[in-house]
Amino acid sequence: MSHDYDVIIIGGGHNGLVAAAYLARSGKSVCLLEAKSELGGATTSVRAFPEYDARVSRYSYLVSLLPDSIIADLGLNFECISRTVSSYTPYQRDGKDLGLYVSRQWDAMTETSFDILDSSGHESAAWQEFYAEIAEFAKRIAPTLLKPLMTRNDLRELIDLPKVWEYMIEKPIGQVITTRFKNDVVRGVVLTDALIGTFASAYEIQANICFLYHLMGNGTGEWKVPKGGMGALVAELERVVVAAGVDINLNQEVTTVQSDADGVNVVTADGQKLRARYVLSNAAPQTLAKLRGTIKPESLDGSQMKINILLKRLPRLKSGVDPALAFAGTFHANESFSQFEQVFIDAKAGIMPEVMPIEMYCHTLTDPSILSSELADLGYHTLTLFGLHTPAALFDGDNEAMRARALEAALSSLNQYLAEPVEDLIVGIEVKSPLDIEKDIGLPRGNIFHRDLHFPFHEEGSTPSWGVETDDPRIFICGAGAIRGGGVSGVPGHNAAMAVLAKD
Repeated sequence: MSHDYDVIIIGGGHNGLVAAAYLARSGKSVCLLEAKSELGGATTSVRAFPEYDARVSRYSYLVSLLPDSIIADLGLNFECISRTVSSYTPYQRDGKDLGLYVSRQWDAMTETSFDILDSSGHESAAWQEFYAEIAEFAKRIAPTLLKPLMTRNDLRELIDLPKVWEYMIEKPIGQVITTRFKNDVVRGVVLTDALIGTFASAYEIQANICFLYHLMGNGTGEWKVPKGGMGALVAELERVVVAAGVDINLNQEVTTVQSDADGVNVVTADGQKLRARYVLSNAAPQTLAKLRGTIKPESLDGSQMKINILLKRLPRLKSGVDPALAFAGTFHANESFSQFEQVFIDAKAGIMPEVMPIEMYCHTLTDPSILSSELADLGYHTLTLFGLHTPAALFDGDNEAMRARALEAALSSLNQYLAEPVEDLIVGIEVKSPLDIEKDIGLPRGNIFHRDLHFPFHEEGSTPSWGVETDDPRIFICGAGAIRGGGVSGVPGHNAAMAVLAKD
């Protein structure tokens, strides 16, 4: 049978576009099928509040895992901006409102903030030692992400940091956090990187994997602001794939994927029938299984709600800290270690938290270009908020009612530390529960990683791979559901393209 294309890619998210670019530039004929009317998937920028000229990154919003080498390989005119502030965490002690300030690079202000929280100096020293170890681990593991998977033993030997490997890979991350740190607030700030996108206890290994992915990007783990919003990345990738000759087809929902000995047949909802030597799926593995008629892989529920807010100005805080510092990095509220664990237990029992652990940041403090000059001059700002431990199951009975309750819990959590109600400053707000996220962009149960994350290696005796293969030698995963997927990375897109090219 003849082939219409060398490769068909299902889904026009950033990973599908990255894969398309690498394959087309290598001389392959590529067709990209996107079910929506625009490219981007979770990496779009939208005018969420039509009456205001502000383009927010509706779903994915920060960049850490996207390797500089992919930007260079594809010639992308795309910039990520460093944030000088890493995080700010308000807390109350002895009736006083205080806050833990952490800069991206350790400085005097950070030192003073730690000293106020812990005059013994223990937490300050423990923080610097712990993150120095993590930084070295990230530096050594990052170069392996764009290569075939190493075995567990080979990767452990390559990294050659036995102590760090033990607590990052082998033992629950909650154990090292509670051993190395004494303060509940500090413990929570460390733990939060293990929980964004993952419904797990600090004492479950799934939290370790999430922690690792949040801290190994580009060998630094630094989370940067995409200049112009996430849509700027999609626009650049679209420019590159069009120039490379990729055949882009929008409004083309795939309904069937079936392979035979020398190719794969793809059918779309409007009856179009296409054939290719290989198929790459940027959709979730569960969605791909449905298209193929195979058993769906099990996975945890998505557990984060996303709230996008437009403010007429930033709110004042009870601690007196400058809002331009507090919201420039990641703002944590009610995210102590003990709060995380209790809310997780409650959520598993079907209880929505009355005061939700939240984290948020203000894109416009780093990059005001997503606002019109008029709004920027008036002092308007965006806030991006994640509510943690809000699994899809909490919303199953009545999504609309539970969404409203979750919003109330999230805003109550924030207002606890503000000198004025944030509601008085909001001019636009949209709330996305895990079920809304599934409906809008097809992430099963709202799981932002598509399915449970995997450690970036394969076990001894298992088949060598790029981490993108399926049980069919002609079908590959090029999205977040691949091993080393998750986040805005382009890594699975690159690796799926390399896996196909290695076959020819």
